[in-house]
Amino acid sequence: MLRNRWSGPRNISRYYHDHHYVQLSTTRHAVELSNHEKDNYYTLDYKVTIEDRTIIHASHGPKIEYWLPQSNLDLLLPPLDVGVFFCYKKKDDVSMSSETVVNTLKKSLAGVLSTFYPLAGEIVSNCLGEPEVLCNNNGVEFVHAHADVELKAIDFHRPDETVKGKLVPRINRGLLAVQVTELKCGAIIVSCSFDHRIADGVSMNMFLVSWAEFAQYKQISSIPSFRPSILSPRRPPCYDTTFDNMYLPISSLPSSPSCDDQLHSRICYIHAESISHLQEEASSKETRISKLQSFTAYVWKLLAHDVNKTSRMGVIVSGRKFLRGNNENESSMLENHFGNILSIPYGEASNHDLQAMPLNEVANKVNGFVTKAAKEEHFRGLIDWVELHRPELAVAKIYFKLKEADGDAVVVSSGRGLPINDMQFGWGKPDFGCF
Repeated sequence: MLRNRWSGPRNISRYYHDHHYVQLSTTRHAVELSNHEKDNYYTLDYKVTIEDRTIIHASHGPKIEYWLPQSNLDLLLPPLDVGVFFCYKKKDDVSMSSETVVNTLKKSLAGVLSTFYPLAGEIVSNCLGEPEVLCNNNGVEFVHAHADVELKAIDFHRPDETVKGKLVPRINRGLLAVQVTELKCGAIIVSCSFDHRIADGVSMNMFLVSWAEFAQYKQISSIPSFRPSILSPRRPPCYDTTFDNMYLPISSLPSSPSCDDQLHSRICYIHAESISHLQEEASSKETRISKLQSFTAYVWKLLAHDVNKTSRMGVIVSGRKFLRGNNENESSMLENHFGNILSIPYGEASNHDLQAMPLNEVANKVNGFVTKAAKEEHFRGLIDWVELHRPELAVAKIYFKLKEADGDAVVVSSGRGLPINDMQFGWGKPDFGCF
């Protein structure tokens, strides 16, 4: 899925994005992300009927309420809901009746919430105004719905119109919402939305896989660790001044930035061969560029359309494989930590220069700022930077237009770890899934 800008003044929960509809092509190969955006199109509208709304509580929740502090890296995430959905075609060899599907999902959700108990809680502010998770088994809203449409008729290319708010639930309470939707053709779509402030993609994948394992009466393969102290700052805190260029306190934001951007999401299918061609063109004899960085460089060049402006490109880097504990137990807790361990390094260049650069030069710029963040010291320094700015919240600078010459800003993340093949609740693997 392609998305870009978040921007906002004091109210950091406001997001708005700008997306360009273009055909991606290099000098030798074409990658078509949007094959008919400029043509008139018709997206089939359909009705979704809510059959039932239920609150699912952890079957064995904590006996007393308690507060779970957020780590310094959690505090960098704004209040953003992220959705994920999985599509299952009707199977003839297994029961996919409404009763079977709904009961299986409800029962297994209650069971797995006993292990992932903070997801059944809610975010509240502590005495300093910082968000914390109140683990009170407040519950998760479970929506059972029916859509008068067949799976093959849904235009997944434009999820804003066809998926969001219809097949993927909005969070009305707490930190997690779940929905199962039955379609006319007998297919089902299982989806959920979660509050990004408490979990990154790795954490949610851990929850999703555990949920599916619980539904099949399997032992949970990864036990989450809820120990924010594992990401404690150093004493004394110490960081490189480059973090001042990556993040900024909310009080530093302009009071009234432009608010004319809107969110446009597109889900595109790109052939593996096309990505391999991009990687070949982006690499050199000295440096082998990854597929993700090659694609990122490609998109960056495409955004460089206004020669009088600059463009910024960021890549989300996970710190899990770079942070190491003092012993095997700490390393295991870091690996299974439930929360955010992310950084968003970015590069900036004039569109005039980006247009003139061959793809491999742009890819080298991407590789340069990603490599600087892909090390333990970067994440330790980021934790320390947040500590020295608390209790004021801070945000990634790339999401804001702070200068008149600022053009488009895009943040790229990889969803290759989405556990499509593991999301088996009892009626086979999903036929399609997406964040």
